[in-house]
Amino acid sequence: MRYLNALGVLTLVIVFSLVLQAGSGKAAAPEDQTGIRLADRIRIAEAYRIAEQLREELWTGWSEVPFVVLLVTPEREFLLHHPHPSDDFIPAGYDSLLECEVLTRERIFGLNFLATFPAVGGVPTVVMGLPENTGKTSTAWTVTLLHEHFHQLQNSRSGYYAAVDSLELSGGDRTGMWMLNYPFPYTSARLGEQYAQMCTRLLQALQSLDTHDCAERVTAYLQARKTLTGALDPADYRYFSFQTWQEGVARYTEYRMAKLAAEKYMPTADFQALADYTTLQSCAQSILEGTLTELEQLSLADYGRVAFYPVGAGEGLLLDQVSPGWRGHYFTEWFDLEILFRPRGE
Repeated sequence: MRYLNALGVLTLVIVFSLVLQAGSGKAAAPEDQTGIRLADRIRIAEAYRIAEQLREELWTGWSEVPFVVLLVTPEREFLLHHPHPSDDFIPAGYDSLLECEVLTRERIFGLNFLATFPAVGGVPTVVMGLPENTGKTSTAWTVTLLHEHFHQLQNSRSGYYAAVDSLELSGGDRTGMWMLNYPFPYTSARLGEQYAQMCTRLLQALQSLDTHDCAERVTAYLQARKTLTGALDPADYRYFSFQTWQEGVARYTEYRMAKLAAEKYMPTADFQALADYTTLQSCAQSILEGTLTELEQLSLADYGRVAFYPVGAGEGLLLDQVSPGWRGHYFTEWFDLEILFRPRGE
């Protein structure tokens, strides 16, 4: 035929367009280019997008901190956005979805890692196992990346390591493992009872936000906190204060970022298409409800160090109400949330 009718031309245009789109998609983000699964690349890219858009709303200067990630898979580890990686990594290729060169090495860390520490080249690095190895759905895993990214902000602040040393809690350990293994008296029955009473007062204060008796409930909580403080040896109190400041506020940040993202961020179509996708709103609600449930039910002896997380998170939420500018002083009052409840100048 010397010509095509209009329908034929339209059909060719559509087919040609689809071929171009398919080819473009394959060239832009091939699943096997670096060895990282497509679903994992989508999750990590989503965390980067949320951070880029929202982190400065919560913590000034957060965007200046490199968001370095070491993804731990059964056979290999993949390093992303590291400014000066160590020599044991080799190139795996450029990833246009993650917008970086990907480096890789044989696996060193545990499959269930969810941690941030100077794992590569002395740079605070988020070390993350895969969702199926850490017990998290895609949305929860992505939001946990933001929790860990906040630890990078903490670790990167000038004076952080000197302040940690001034706690005199390491017992000579230079690896940082003392932060996990410090011999806090978790199994003391008397201390456990006082801790539970303090958590109850904190829960009651959080439940009274925006009510007429909020100030009274906050005062009752701070008194219960003071009672606990008096029952602890000075070193044990410094450890409690350190953990609520560090891990508790990271939990607070995880919730606040999920809530901000639910309000202001539109998840990508690829992220929403993941099989276990849940909304950011439901993720934020789950973090909040989990924190409140822990305050109501936790046992210091059973939870151990994790018992400090809901307390620090709850204190952050209280501070939002009673001292809205507290985040501006968070990095000047090292490891001391209690002082942020006081009127400035005291």
